[in-house]
Amino acid sequence: AFDEYAVKSFEYNTLDYLLKPIRQERLSIALEKVRSRWENKPKPSQSFMDANSQVFVREGEKCWLVSLQEVRLMEVVGNYTRVYFADNHPLIQRSLNQLEAKLDPQLFFRANRQQMINLQWIDKIDTWFNGKLKIKLRGGEEIEISRRQTAKFKEILSF
Repeated sequence: AFDEYAVKSFEYNTLDYLLKPIRQERLSIALEKVRSRWENKPKPSQSFMDANSQVFVREGEKCWLVSLQEVRLMEVVGNYTRVYFADNHPLIQRSLNQLEAKLDPQLFFRANRQQMINLQWIDKIDTWFNGKLKIKLRGGEEIEISRRQTAKFKEILSF
């Protein structure tokens, strides 16, 4: 309603300034500026933590600095995640979904709803019931790949 504020508004990176009464064609121009700015906005690149990344793991009074290549398995426990590395398996206050979003899918694979495995730790693969696969990790853990994930698993590890 007050055109004297138009100049001042551009000090705050205003894209456009509309005066009352707002005309349809003028509103369309302003909205197009917003669309253009949104579409040309730089998208953050998704960067995953790789095998050489180190993570700080803490459970109670114990703390570890662990290379992700040492982590062989992550498993859901309620709203938390148990992380398996060396002879340790601390419970951390992050969901498996949160961790999965940060980890390189070429290194970590979501085997089922409860578990995510490090593909470099696979020792043995067996066919299992109903088209599933059973994985044995070098740490001794046995993991069932869900039927849904079996196709993805084969795709990732095939030529």
